[in-house]
Amino acid sequence: MHNPWIDPDPRRRQLLQLLLGSSAAVALSGCADPVPPLRVGSTVFPTYEYAFLARELGFLDAAQVRLVEYSATTYALRALAAGQLEAAQLTLDEVITARSAGIGLSVVLALDVSAGSDAVYARHPMTLAELAGKRIALEEGATGAVLLDGLLRAAHLSVDHIRKVPSTLALSAKVFKEGDADLVVTAEPWASQIEREGGFRLFDSRQIPNRIIDVLAVRTESIELHRPAIRELVAGIVKARHHHLSQPAGVAAKMAPRLQLEVSQVAQAFRGLSIPTLSDNRSMLGPDGQIVVAAQALQEIMLASGLLSNKLSPAALTDSLVDARFLPGGDSA
Repeated sequence: MHNPWIDPDPRRRQLLQLLLGSSAAVALSGCADPVPPLRVGSTVFPTYEYAFLARELGFLDAAQVRLVEYSATTYALRALAAGQLEAAQLTLDEVITARSAGIGLSVVLALDVSAGSDAVYARHPMTLAELAGKRIALEEGATGAVLLDGLLRAAHLSVDHIRKVPSTLALSAKVFKEGDADLVVTAEPWASQIEREGGFRLFDSRQIPNRIIDVLAVRTESIELHRPAIRELVAGIVKARHHHLSQPAGVAAKMAPRLQLEVSQVAQAFRGLSIPTLSDNRSMLGPDGQIVVAAQALQEIMLASGLLSNKLSPAALTDSLVDARFLPGGDSA
């Protein structure tokens, strides 16, 4: 008996099934939520400006990458902890601090190695032997603490021998100028400002080589969702760096307002910063590369100085700490 609900033409049935299947696929793809932009936290620092330069030059797609500005890295770390950021430009010791607090971060690009950019300035010429009892302004929980540790070790003193004055890098030049401390722990671009005010450089990162490394770090759990955005951000920063090398005067004019410097002072803000090439990055982000080695050394310093409450396991200082797949020419899909 003929059933009116069954099409007698099998070829037609196959065509209808194909059409219905493709329509369902389109409907499902249309219902999928769009991937939100990768939110990247950043403070003011010379090499961090490459991300902003990349945005200004059109190397970043605003639909994929959103740069979020903070006055201090402690705020960026809090935003990472609260899930308000997926990535940030940080120092390696801050990455370790985050990992110790349970925030999984992976380094995807080494931005610079400090070789004199971070420094301690005194208001008047002095020696390390005169350091005891002095007021030292610094940003707690950041690179300043690592630099202070190096300073105190060089002077054969402990933190009990000095008086710490809470501050931030952004306020360091103001604190110095107003005499609120005897010494300030700072970095470029504020170091140059302090020198123009007559600051005496007592100690800098050249005396603790490979301890202060600026990196781009991404929440490990966010990597898979944001792979295209991470690749675009890393490539954009690399392109911006090359643009700076080829057109330094033009880039200085673009960077000066955010760095709060005169155009003629921008070049000086990059002094004391060793900027790794792509080849350097591939080596540094290797399983036994400079990032992993430096992280292991930094953890011991931070534990001894009370900067870390939890010691990370050996695996936590190696597994997923670095991810070189997003370097241009890498194998990230």
